[in-house]
Amino acid sequence: MKMKAVLILSGGVDSTTLLYKMLADGYEVTALTFNYAQRHKKEIECASRIAGLLNVPHQVVDLSGIAGLLGDSALLGKKEVPRCHYTEDAARQTVVPNRNMIMLSIAAGFAEAQEVPEVFYAAHRNDSTIYPDCRPEFVEALRPAIRMGTAWHPVELKAPFLDLSKAEIVKLGLGLGVPYELTWSCYRGEAQPCLECPTCIERMEAFTLNNAIDPLLGR
Repeated sequence: MKMKAVLILSGGVDSTTLLYKMLADGYEVTALTFNYAQRHKKEIECASRIAGLLNVPHQVVDLSGIAGLLGDSALLGKKEVPRCHYTEDAARQTVVPNRNMIMLSIAAGFAEAQEVPEVFYAAHRNDSTIYPDCRPEFVEALRPAIRMGTAWHPVELKAPFLDLSKAEIVKLGLGLGVPYELTWSCYRGEAQPCLECPTCIERMEAFTLNNAIDPLLGR
């Protein structure tokens, strides 16, 4: 019998690679994508397209109503998106406070209701230097909290990419045949990637380190 799991699927490189890895490992996956009124809503469309391509059950959770409670992040369109690599200042501008905690709490509740024993998200090593809710200590603290908070059907939190860099994730995905042309990273969410914001730069570097061309840019 296949193991069942819930995955937070953003439509970006990391979570899409994790989806392909989980399917290759034999998981039966249900994907959740969150609309938190992000500037780059294009990623939601990408997540839906990818889930449809793989016949993975997929739901979009509408959290847009709480956007006004989450400050003035550039990801919410309240500041200009930085045009630079990730720095401490750029990170501060692109943080959506406690975003992963909020999403993981909902995903854990959904998993318990569906009697699904595991919840996955694609935090990785690059993110851990920037965002507190992508760090190993966050995962280690939240893991028992989720387990205790889902007592009737306990849920385990999994973050298998914590020790991987973005480049290592892309290397894994290239081997799995991930259609990266269907993914989206750019914080601006326009017709084409801006190639200037922190996540665009990080994505380009990850492909370059693998001597590969990002198919999203090579079309």
